[in-house]
Amino acid sequence: LGFNGVELAVRDPKYLDVEKVINIVNESNLEVPAIGTGQAWGEEGLSLSDPNEIVRKAAIDRIIEQIKFASNFNAQVIIGLIRGVIKEGVFREETEEWTIDSLKKCAEFGLEKKIKLTLEPVNRYESNFINTLQEGMAFIDKIGMPNVGLLADTFHMNIEEVSIYESIIEAKDYITHVHFADSNRWAPGYGHLDFQKIVETLKEINYQGYVSAEILPLPDQDSAAEMTIKTLNSVIK
Repeated sequence: LGFNGVELAVRDPKYLDVEKVINIVNESNLEVPAIGTGQAWGEEGLSLSDPNEIVRKAAIDRIIEQIKFASNFNAQVIIGLIRGVIKEGVFREETEEWTIDSLKKCAEFGLEKKIKLTLEPVNRYESNFINTLQEGMAFIDKIGMPNVGLLADTFHMNIEEVSIYESIIEAKDYITHVHFADSNRWAPGYGHLDFQKIVETLKEINYQGYVSAEILPLPDQDSAAEMTIKTLNSVIK
């Protein structure tokens, strides 16, 4: 279809035939810019901020395995929903402390493997913890690790940011990966977001990384991929 890379969503690398994945990627002449990890939260409840230390340790161990897997591709490891939420009866400060401690441990291992982590702000309907790029930047500063960057996702930004464009400019020194999805989570170009202007803004900040389509597979996954590349080819020159 003309894509340059493919982002892989992986719940647990131990269930993958890693050599087969590497071969498919190489044979397709693709790169892997990032590894998505959210399924570990959605399907197993693993969380870097869980009040239960055993759950936090399991989440850290999972991210360490993701870092090992990502090192096959020099890919970033996305820290989205796996960071967890602020649970009822738990203070925000406690949740932050647990998350910072967990992420530092992950990032330290990432440094050994020369792999970056990228923190993804997620909209309020999916998480009550780090919803905007500004909140993401402040949290990255608290982590204080050089290999932790910021993921800008247009779907979440459309809900949370006053201005998608101004937020991107403000976060220019932090953004290491970008997700494209339209306002309805469909392929770019099939909602009401202005991807031409978003791309112009990314060029303005001299963003050099990938944009990945993290979208609903509608009307079906093949059509969604075709719709995505059609829009990207029309707005990225």
